[in-house]
Amino acid sequence: MAIEHADFDGVERLAAVTGGDVVSTFDHPELVTLGECEVVEEIMIGEDKVIRLGGCKSGEACSIVLRGASSHVLDEAERSLHDALCILQATVKEPRSICGGGCTETLMAQAIDREVENTPGKKALAMAAYARALRQMPSIIADNGGYDSAELVTQLRAKHAAGHSTYGLDMYNGTIADMTTLGVTESYKSKYQVLMSASEAAEMILRVDDIIKCAPRQREQGY
Repeated sequence: MAIEHADFDGVERLAAVTGGDVVSTFDHPELVTLGECEVVEEIMIGEDKVIRLGGCKSGEACSIVLRGASSHVLDEAERSLHDALCILQATVKEPRSICGGGCTETLMAQAIDREVENTPGKKALAMAAYARALRQMPSIIADNGGYDSAELVTQLRAKHAAGHSTYGLDMYNGTIADMTTLGVTESYKSKYQVLMSASEAAEMILRVDDIIKCAPRQREQGY
């Protein structure tokens, strides 16, 4: 079987997945490493014909086929997949992870509340507002799961106050549970970036002193 009109990116992916070398000539075949795979076949996906390679030697690349009833569903699935791959890439670069399920936000809010008691002036008000904003995350998670957010968030705060710093929201059962036991973790780098971006956006909004708005254009007579 010969594959015609393969672009260079496709050829590189084929070399990565089969463990072979990319060559431009066959002058010295003894110096070339040949790729291996168990199955090479032409299949139909929708209305398109594609070449499927199975049982590859290296396995350093793969194809993910997304199917959906509409373009909107496919775009949403592609976006979710892209986000998951970006989180995976960030975790490989920065392997540190933190507990999910609103656990980290509750911990940060608790630490800020303790510091507010020792901070005089209007700065304490801003810190208290920041802590309330952090506690909105577990509340949103509970609301999205269809549970009583007020009940779960108050239980979570009480659990953290009792010293159980790894507890978060268990959306499978609608309760609070130990995130380390459930294996619910998040990428440290991703969480840090989200927190910094939100903080910078809030700071930028607070720096706006006034908004100048142009007067609307007057309608001409007869219209």
